[in-house]
Parts: sequence; structure tokens; C-alpha cells
Amino acid sequence: MNEAATCIVAEDEALLRQALVAELARAWPALRVVGECEDGASAVDALAEHRPDVAFLDIRMPGLTGLEVAAAAAEASPRTRIVFVTAYDQYAIDAFERGAIDYLLKPVKPDRLDATVARLQARDALPDAAALAALLEKLGALPQQAATAEPLTWLTASMGRETRLILIDDVAYFHADQKYTTVVTREGEALLRSSLRELLPRLDGNTFKQIHRSTIVNLKAIAGITRDDSGRGTVRLRQRPETLTVSQPFMTLFKHM
Repeated sequence: MNEAATCIVAEDEALLRQALVAELARAWPALRVVGECEDGASAVDALAEHRPDVAFLDIRMPGLTGLEVAAAAAEASPRTRIVFVTAYDQYAIDAFERGAIDYLLKPVKPDRLDATVARLQARDALPDAAALAALLEKLGALPQQAATAEPLTWLTASMGRETRLILIDDVAYFHADQKYTTVVTREGEALLRSSLRELLPRLDGNTFKQIHRSTIVNLKAIAGITRDDSGRGTVRLRQRPETLTVSQPFMTLFKHM
């Protein structure tokens, strides 16, 4: 890669993210960090906006995992080379090594990062995002690290002066508006005093997917998805009249639907 190489760093723990950025400045002074992301959705947006040469992706992040971000990168920035950052997981490491996929273990050690930087600078057989997506699918779904708490089964939300109890299974989607989040069910809308970032880690990732920076949808509420010529998608809901926009980078997550 040339001296103008760029990268993004996606890590939800601020101290770990800052430490990796600092180590990159030492190991690769010419590398320009164009995005520091605290969750999977912002990482996808940064990939689409900057199309960096390299992306360092934490595997476990709120909302989209690093593996899901890598899958989205196949469309958002297919030439980006991906390096996963992970806590120790021998199964994942064995799979990565079989696929010649580079990874860093937390906490990142300087000598290991130096080796990764050398491979990136030499373009040493590291797959780009487009090739990586195919490799990950071939290797099979990797087990995710266990969540720290059980997913939400219900929540409380405000509708005027009334506080409502809403079962998570009844939620069609969540939509962010500044610091508030609207929760939408078949019966109507209510307000949560939580941001999407606070909400995402508490949702079941197998049921709820982020489809836009400001929208999370319940997969069980989807009636169909269509794609337009620009690459964006539109979600039709089973029991709601409105449609939802799927940002172009997130369409990869729905390729099997």
C-alpha cells in the first residue's frame, strides 16, 4: 500500500480504541485514521463514506458484529482489507488461520501489530472485503462471544402521560430521533428515553437487525424487501402501513431473505 493508506478503527470500548489508534501511529506513521467507530452501524457508514484501505474491526460490538460489518463491506468498500480484533477464542482463531484472515488478540501487543502492519504493507495474501465475505461464508458462521446479559423481553415506554409495558416480540421497529427512540408496534408509537446505542446491546441480535443508522427492525415483522437501482432497499412490514429504508451498505445483511 502507498504512503497515503487510510484506515478505520471500530471498537466499542473507548480506551481500547484509543490504545489501538495510538499503537497504529507508532507502527505505521504514514497510515491515516479516517474514522473511529464505537459500534457496527457507524463502522458500515464509515466504510461506505471513506472506502479505506484497511479496517480494524472488533468482533463483538453493539448492534452489528465485526463479522456482519465485514459482510457489509463487500458492497460498501470491496477493496478494503479487514483485520479482526477479538478476545481469545480458539475456534475463531483456527477458522481465521485456515482462511488466511488476519486478526489481533486483545489486548493488542506491539509485536503482533507490527507483523500485521508488515503484511498489510506488503499486500501479503490478505483477502480484501469482497473475498473475505466469501471466505467467511465458506468457513461457516463463527460462534459469537456470549452476551453479558439476557436479551430484553419487555420494556417501558411513554405515550403521552401514560407509561406502557411493551413486549419485545410486539415491536415492529425502533427509530432514533436525537436522544429519544420511538418504539413502533402494531397498535401505535411510544417514546423511550434511551438511544439506539444503549438499546442495541440489550436486543436479541438474531431477531433485531439495524438497517439504517437510525432504524432497527424486528425480522419477524418484515413482509418483504425490495432493492432499487441505487442499491438501497425498502422494507415492507406485516402489520404497519409505512415502509422503512435500508441503507445500501446494510443490504448485504439481507441477501438470503
